[in-house]
Amino acid sequence: MHKITLCDHPFIQHRLAILRDRHTPVNQFRIALKECGTLMAYELAKDHPTESVTVETPLESTQAQRIEKPVVLIAILRAALGMVEGMAEFYPDARIGHLGMYRDPKTLQPVFYYSKLPVDLNHHPIILADPMLATGGSIVAALDELQKFQCLDAVKIATLIAASEGIARVREKYPDVPIYTAAVDRQLNEKGYILPGLGDAGDRQYGTA
Repeated sequence: MHKITLCDHPFIQHRLAILRDRHTPVNQFRIALKECGTLMAYELAKDHPTESVTVETPLESTQAQRIEKPVVLIAILRAALGMVEGMAEFYPDARIGHLGMYRDPKTLQPVFYYSKLPVDLNHHPIILADPMLATGGSIVAALDELQKFQCLDAVKIATLIAASEGIARVREKYPDVPIYTAAVDRQLNEKGYILPGLGDAGDRQYGTA
């Protein structure tokens, strides 16, 4: 699939199994979600631009590589909060933005209610995070918002579980935005939930189911 990266490292897949298990309690779900975010950050950073800097070791000066620009992490509220918290472990200098939306249970379309983003988005690598890429409505709505800042060339989508329907919807409007996911699941059910999936990531993370 075009610009789809499957993050299949055993450490990620092990935690994904914990997230899928209906018997996983809230506290363990939150820990596994955060750890998945941290581990996926490693995959996402592989092609980040770096710059050469001079550092002083205990013995002498040497050239070293540092990430060139601070990363912007954008969480789609509320499910992505734990995932972004984990990513921030690898990106301590990251600036974090939030996009708030919920899915209308009748139309399955996203309802946008909040946007708070860092300035100068078009000058930084951007990771747009949402644990589930189901219908694709929330991701497309988020990309619509980011398009206003002319920064889509710098955006990567980070999700844990994607459905082919959601991938197709994103690809239809934004064919060149890379998608990183830990799994591509079978299909959506009539309520727009991913099968087999893991249920509602927000509810399971915060114990509101």
